[in-house]
This record gives sequence, C-alpha cells and structure tokens, in this order.
Amino acid sequence: MIRVLIAEDQGMMRDALALLLGLEDDIEVVAQVADGSAIVPAAERVRPDVALLDIELPGRSGLDAAADLRGKGIVVLILTTFGRPGYLRRAMEAGAAGFLVKDAPVEELAAAIRRAVAGERIVDPALAAAALNAGPSPLTDRERDVLAAAIDGSTIADLATRLHLSESTVRNHLSSAIGKTHTRNRIEAARMARHNGWL
Repeated sequence: MIRVLIAEDQGMMRDALALLLGLEDDIEVVAQVADGSAIVPAAERVRPDVALLDIELPGRSGLDAAADLRGKGIVVLILTTFGRPGYLRRAMEAGAAGFLVKDAPVEELAAAIRRAVAGERIVDPALAAAALNAGPSPLTDRERDVLAAAIDGSTIADLATRLHLSESTVRNHLSSAIGKTHTRNRIEAARMARHNGWL
C-alpha cells in the first residue's frame, strides 16, 4: 500500500481527494491536514510514503513544508489550482517529485502517485516549458517577504513593524522589487509577482 498524507485547506476538496484515492486498491490516505503548519508534525507521526500538498495554505505554504519533508524520505507532490511557472520552479527547488494541477482526472493523480513512488518526476510538459522560458524569480528572499506583506495595502510603518525592519529598509526593498518587476507601484509589483508564482 502507498500511504498518502493530504494537505488541502478546502474541506470539500480534501474529503473528495481522500475518498477518490481511497477507492484505489494500492493507495491508503493515512492523514489529512488543513493547515500548512500541521504538515510536518502529521508526516512525522504517520510516516506517509507520499505527501500531496496544496501550495496556498493557512499557517505555512506547501512549498515551505515540501523543503522540510525532503530529508525525511517522503515523496512530495504539489497539487494546486495555479499552474504558475514560478510555483513549479520553487516546488522543484524544494525537492518535490511532481507538480500537478487540480483540474486533472483523479486517475491521473493516482498514476502520478505511483510513478513518483517509483522514482519518476511528474510535471506537465507545457508548464515545464513555460517555467524554463520564464526564468527564475528576480526577487531576493527579503524583497519577496516585503512584497508579500504589502499585498494587503499596509502602510510602510505597518510593514516595518510587522517585519521588524526600519521604514527606510522597507522602502528600499519595495523600490527594488518595483524596479525588478518593471511595474509602477508596489500593488502592481505584488500582483505580478503573485501571478508569476514568485510569492
């Protein structure tokens, strides 16, 4: 049996995935979590063969958790609504064995799980080509953090307080991110970065 952990914040989607995968003769769903910060503790507790992770989760992203699972002998598959080249690149850098979009049939998901356990990498060819053409994110880790925090429209002072930085440092990171994304302001820069999967 292939033991699977599912991390998905939408209850109906999580339950449907568990139910459908449970119908497969050789797959058993051993844990389900709705919060990204629960992924690693659940994986350490149940020792799954495969962790099926959504990217955008409350608490912690599936991409961050994927990096933590890399050294634990758990095969990671990213399952997301957003087939963004930046997300694919970050998933592969985090050690994920595959990157799948949620609109694929469940039979393809089950087959991908089996192939990943067998040591294959599973990535949609069109998405892989787009990721190669898009190149890596131009943002530094700190620029990405500041830009992600700025998405909600917070003031520079609020961002500085939240990120434990000076206001001038926040301004510098935002200015740099705006320049690198060739946008006019931080809202446009954040939208573009999110669209490309850099946040």
